[in-house]
Amino acid sequence: MKKTLSAICILALVGTAAQAATVSVNDSSAPWLGFMNVFELDGTSFVFGSGWGVPDLNASFDDGAGSLTMSPNTIGDPDPFWYQGGGGPGAMGNKIMEANLFQEVGDGSLSGVTVNFSGVILANTFTEAHVATVFIRDFAADFSSFTETTASAVDGAFSIDLATDAGAGRHVQWGIQVRGENVWVTDTAPFGTLVVATVPTPGAMTLLGLGGLVATRRRRNA
Repeated sequence: MKKTLSAICILALVGTAAQAATVSVNDSSAPWLGFMNVFELDGTSFVFGSGWGVPDLNASFDDGAGSLTMSPNTIGDPDPFWYQGGGGPGAMGNKIMEANLFQEVGDGSLSGVTVNFSGVILANTFTEAHVATVFIRDFAADFSSFTETTASAVDGAFSIDLATDAGAGRHVQWGIQVRGENVWVTDTAPFGTLVVATVPTPGAMTLLGLGGLVATRRRRNA
């Protein structure tokens, strides 16, 4: 799905040799997307990946409180494919779920600039069973390769950046990932949650002069 910058407030700096775009964790009115990657319990044997609805990622917005909450993924299907011995209260998950909640600009508008993703983690109470990260990803036009910057979602402010490639039609995504075993719906509370501050969607993206942004980690997959 392509998203253009026309729906987001932009301030262009004319004559600036290098530009950057700053994005944030917007509220529920933003065009959020969901994607789930599923692995075996070893965490490396890939099973499948597909687009998921935002609520199906166990992500919920409270625009009045200015917050986004993500909890461990649950699957209502009791099939042993999903739960060891079959689903039900107390059942152990049988898959590693990698829930990705993100926004995307897919028309190449963010190609060849430095993208900064910043926000505030209000609380991360996940146990060791689940890991939350923030990310920026820059995909080739055909999604055949990508670069990314990620950082652990720890309490407090975060700021990461990625210098995107200048190719045509690239897809730039930014968002939050929660990875860990699926949990039966009645058993999620002991595993904790991630709560992130949100900001209103208008004015979330502004082109800035390049400078001073620190990338926590950059990985290339090709």
